[in-house]
Formats: sequence, C-alpha cells, structure tokens
Amino acid sequence: MKRSRFSEEQIIAILKEQEAGMLTADVCRKRGISSATFYKYKSKFGGLEISDARRLRALEQENARLKKLLADQMLDNAVLKDLA
Repeated sequence: MKRSRFSEEQIIAILKEQEAGMLTADVCRKRGISSATFYKYKSKFGGLEISDARRLRALEQENARLKKLLADQMLDNAVLKDLA
C-alpha cells in the first residue's frame, strides 16, 4: 500500500487549520493536496487528536498481524485435512 506523504500528526494539523476558519481550497493549495484528498483525510481523521491517531495506527497494525496469523492457521488446517 502506498505510504502517505504526510504523517498522522501533519494530517491532523491540516484539518485543524480548516476548522480554525481557513477555507478548504486555501488549505489544499497551501499544502499541495487535492480537495478529494483533504476530504478523505477528514473522513478518516476528523475529530481525532494526535494520541488517538497513534492509537488507531497501533490497532490497525495489530489487526493486520492477527489477520495474518489467522490466515496461516487456516492454511495449516487445510493442509492437515488434505493429508488425512
């Protein structure tokens, strides 16, 4: 997956600029992002604080690790069934 050019902290700062009263178009032009990207960020990080964003990232990483473990376990079970 493509890594974002901005960290979660920077994205939250961008959203706070817009919430402070700056026009969305001005924020997008200043940061060099499209309005679609801005609204994607807003849907994912809107209302979050920096600590919440870090916790969200940690939970997403743990979820990905658990999904991988589950897939490996299901594959092992399938192989054992085929052998039996």
